[in-house]
Amino acid sequence: MKVREFAEKLGMKVLTGNNEGLENSIEGIYTCDLLSWVMSHAQKGDAWITVHTNINIVAVAVLTEVSCIIVPEGICVEQDTVKRAESEGIVILGTDLNTYEICCKAYECGIGLNNDK
Repeated sequence: MKVREFAEKLGMKVLTGNNEGLENSIEGIYTCDLLSWVMSHAQKGDAWITVHTNINIVAVAVLTEVSCIIVPEGICVEQDTVKRAESEGIVILGTDLNTYEICCKAYECGIGLNNDK
């Protein structure tokens, strides 16, 4: 499923403006807030769910080649982070859903956890 389609199905807000990354395919879901752990465990094509909003999440997303970053629970993302994400071609999605709800809805859409691949 494409990032754009997933965002629309879940009513997520695209925080990074027009971005060709919306056409990235989501291959799995990965959720973690420990950045060093994400760097060693997230897989290319995962949609990464995190409550972090600082600029470092963009660097981790670039390194791991995740399809997008999802920030749950209506958390505001820092403007510097959004600007950096746009310059790096990383999509950031925002939603009022919590992490569990996002994962359940992803499963309903046919997207599994990255260890289901």
